[in-house]
Amino acid sequence: MDFNDVSLTALRVFRAVAEQGTFTAAAASLGYTQSAVSRQIAAIERAAGAELLERRRDGVRLTAAGRVVMRRATVVLEEIEATARELSGLPGQAGTVRLGWFPSAGAVLLPRALVTLRHTDPDLNVVGREGSTPALVRALRAGSLDLALLASAPPFRPPDAESPPLALQTLTERALRLAVPAGHPLARGDFVDVADLRGQRWIAGSPSGEDRLLGVWPGLDERPEIAHIARDWLAKLHLVAAGCGLSTVPAALASAAPPGVRILPVRGGPQEQRRLLLARLPHPPTEPVTRVAAALRAAALDADTPAPSSPPS
Repeated sequence: MDFNDVSLTALRVFRAVAEQGTFTAAAASLGYTQSAVSRQIAAIERAAGAELLERRRDGVRLTAAGRVVMRRATVVLEEIEATARELSGLPGQAGTVRLGWFPSAGAVLLPRALVTLRHTDPDLNVVGREGSTPALVRALRAGSLDLALLASAPPFRPPDAESPPLALQTLTERALRLAVPAGHPLARGDFVDVADLRGQRWIAGSPSGEDRLLGVWPGLDERPEIAHIARDWLAKLHLVAAGCGLSTVPAALASAAPPGVRILPVRGGPQEQRRLLLARLPHPPTEPVTRVAAALRAAALDADTPAPSSPPS
């Protein structure tokens, strides 16, 4: 076993594969070809003298040896990145917390928490990124995130089957809402009946993968007509405002809806509850992580106060 010849590039590629869950997704995130990613992983596994990634039909998972390498690689890469920040003249920080969030959490809750922390803990540095809930869980397991805001839908299973279980806290639990163009017939009332969703046009998420039908009301007994595909929530809401279709939204996004959109509850059918979870590895958190978690909890309580929907124009 000889890690002396392992490059920083190989460590970055290994971290990306562990976080993204597949070679293909890691290659896309890094701007590499899949063959280049495969070569870097093969090189680091040769240096380790062990298989670091378990190849499965649904992607990859860190082996026991892979978790050891990931933990050490994260430390090395963070030191390199901290050195680069210091050399660029950025001020030192009292503590850094690596936070991940799913897309809609970044629209309202996250900015509120960061504004609070800017006043209460100005020396605290929060860095992180947006990602899907499965990708954020992988990043937590890989040790490259300290905290993550996750989305959960019924039947509210654990976010993964790994051991030990992640430490989870439910910040909010609210019913899924519907974004409707203000001029649409469904916008005339204070709620939408689920039966009236048949035959509607929808603005959905990615056409493949875990977000394939994000934006379509769950459980429709018909093949939905997808008018537009948009991963970004702001784009979805503006497409709704333009009269291009309907989309589901978390209740917390009601306050972020642009003019021309009504955010309404849906009645009839199963209750479509959604939970906002704060997740971390189960070891005792550091003081900076505890302070960031407290700010996120406070922001969630504020965001959990329903905003009144705009009347139809």
